[in-house]
Amino acid sequence: MSAFSCDVSVEDFEHKVIEPSRRVPVLVDFWAPWCAPCRALKPILEKLADEYQGRFLLAKLNSDENPALSARYGVRSIPAVKAFVNGELVDEFLGALPEGRVREFIDSLVPSLAEPLRREADAARGRGEPEAARRLLEQAVALDPKHEAARLDLAGLLIDDGRFEQANTLLDQAGDRARDGARVSALRARLGLLQNAPPASDAAHWETRLAANADDNEARLALANLLAARQDYAGALAHLMQLVRRERRSADDAGRRTMIQIFDLLGSDHDLVRRYRRELAAALN
Repeated sequence: MSAFSCDVSVEDFEHKVIEPSRRVPVLVDFWAPWCAPCRALKPILEKLADEYQGRFLLAKLNSDENPALSARYGVRSIPAVKAFVNGELVDEFLGALPEGRVREFIDSLVPSLAEPLRREADAARGRGEPEAARRLLEQAVALDPKHEAARLDLAGLLIDDGRFEQANTLLDQAGDRARDGARVSALRARLGLLQNAPPASDAAHWETRLAANADDNEARLALANLLAARQDYAGALAHLMQLVRRERRSADDAGRRTMIQIFDLLGSDHDLVRRYRRELAAALN
């Protein structure tokens, strides 16, 4: 018997399935001796349990001998594989799937090998060590290129470091199919705002121009972008709102487009976004 798979029954289901599932995912294989597809699936599951070395556990349950458990979890045909995480049934599949499909199912449940590196990177960033965090995230992405959170964490660090081209490549790779689409949109917005911001050293120049002429739209937009780059979004949106009101008389809509970028960055629940969405709608309608 493997260290990562075991037989289970109604008597020890709590001990062998529910309790361990609070630490790692547990797959329960509902099978029966007379079931040919069950006999085909069983060695695949056992092989993968050994290969993953404890990142998930396999519990094999004879459904004929444990009808109460089969009924409890809605087993109507076998083989049926049900995944438990934190004591709860979270996913399942039916039938003798090929190994590749079974592997995909398991990969959707088990923590990535890159996750510990991502957590280390987060701690390094919290200590004010962005270069150490970047190196850890690069290792995480190399270890698991599909680890979306590590990719987006790295994109965020690259944006903060001014490495806009590399960050943009990572965001393009995430694409429209990213699970965390809201974070991708926020990072793209942050990237766009920083790319459009004039050099910080020019701030006095734009402030002087705007003080001399309140109708200087170029200066107002430049200052708004500088404030957004400093993460002073309230100040940026105040300038942009004035710009939108002036731009109603022109074909240019840079103020509105920049406001939308800040909305994407902050998220729809932010107080500033709620306030300025209302003001923007009133100004445009």
